[in-house]
Amino acid sequence: MTVTGAEPAAPPPSLPRQLLRDSGYVLLGLPLAVASFVVLVVGLALGVGLVVTVIGLPVLAGTLYAARGLADVERLRLPAVLRQLRVRPDYRRAEAGAGAWRRILVPIRDVQSWLDLAHGILKLAVAVVTFVVTVTWWAGTLVGTLYSIYDWALPHPPDDEPLSELLGLGDSAAARIGLNTAAGLFFLITLPLVVRGCARLQAGFARALLTGMAEMRSRITVLEEQKRAAVSAEAAALRRLERDIHDGPQQRLVRLAMDLSRARHQLASDPEAAGRTLDEAVAQTRDTLAELRALSRGIAPPILVDRGLPSALAALAGRGLIPIELRLDPRLDGPGGRLDPAVEGTAYFVVAEALTNVAKHSGATECRVEVTRDDGRLLVAVADDGHGGAHLAKGHGLTGIADRVRAAGGRLHVLSPAGGPTEVRADLPL
Repeated sequence: MTVTGAEPAAPPPSLPRQLLRDSGYVLLGLPLAVASFVVLVVGLALGVGLVVTVIGLPVLAGTLYAARGLADVERLRLPAVLRQLRVRPDYRRAEAGAGAWRRILVPIRDVQSWLDLAHGILKLAVAVVTFVVTVTWWAGTLVGTLYSIYDWALPHPPDDEPLSELLGLGDSAAARIGLNTAAGLFFLITLPLVVRGCARLQAGFARALLTGMAEMRSRITVLEEQKRAAVSAEAAALRRLERDIHDGPQQRLVRLAMDLSRARHQLASDPEAAGRTLDEAVAQTRDTLAELRALSRGIAPPILVDRGLPSALAALAGRGLIPIELRLDPRLDGPGGRLDPAVEGTAYFVVAEALTNVAKHSGATECRVEVTRDDGRLLVAVADDGHGGAHLAKGHGLTGIADRVRAAGGRLHVLSPAGGPTEVRADLPL
């Protein structure tokens, strides 16, 4: 599936502009539907009728190719109405080394090509209904609201009974103008709603057949990628935790046990040496507790759970080895600004790992951390003035961040040209 077009977060167009877009979409839809119907029905009839001969299959394949082209035209028109990204399915392709006949007949084995054909044929019924309703409402709006301008030019025979007279309003010019103007105002007020409904009906029918399967496959692919990324991130975190415990607290606890055993044997023969050994054991205990606290901060720091992301990031920046400028969206600290725990945990992980990479590898002298909310997204950026050259493929640090962000449904971008500066930017859904 190929996705192109404007971002869906763009502000919606004004009411008059959207009305013109919807009207143009519906009105142009009828001639396109007629052309699609004629071309595809004729091609389908010829292909099916000649399928017993050699000519029928190429004709049928050519009809499906034509349906694909007409469907692409419709897909180009959908974003103006649906205000979504443009989606084009990934059509079946011929295998490498396939012969001419297999290449020609590829569309016949492609489900999406048959859906394109169904849309091109069935669209006419929907297009006729929406076209008639749209033209009726536009005509009612123009004829009614402008009636006072041309009433004088219309013939009014004495034996003619206008609608105003049938309704008991009289047959005067004022009655006729008032009734028609009122009807025109009704059509004018309801015009945007009715035309929007017609456009949505026609576009929804097109989306169901032309992009529905592609969107479903894309969603399944995204969910599979998120699952793999979550498993990878969890495995990496467990490996790192196991390594850190083995290299740190576990070694200190082994030494602590040896010191306590030595002190036990020294109590009877050399109490002073036993006292010194116990002092070393106490120091080992303090160091072990400090390392365990550091490990717990990397997993789920208490300040993040208790006070939220701004306080946790402030504490993280305060422990930095280089100056760190922290820019936080004020809404994160306001009432109701607390984020979902999973989003907070991911954002904290991104900043913590990025700052660790900055301290270890970048050679930077200063760093900037920026966290902002924007239309249902949380944007996390960590920038430094180091020598650059960072890349997702170069080390497990950035790869682990990318897996964690992808597991949360977000995207990670790394901008790090040679010579710097470097910016790691995560885009997380709220």
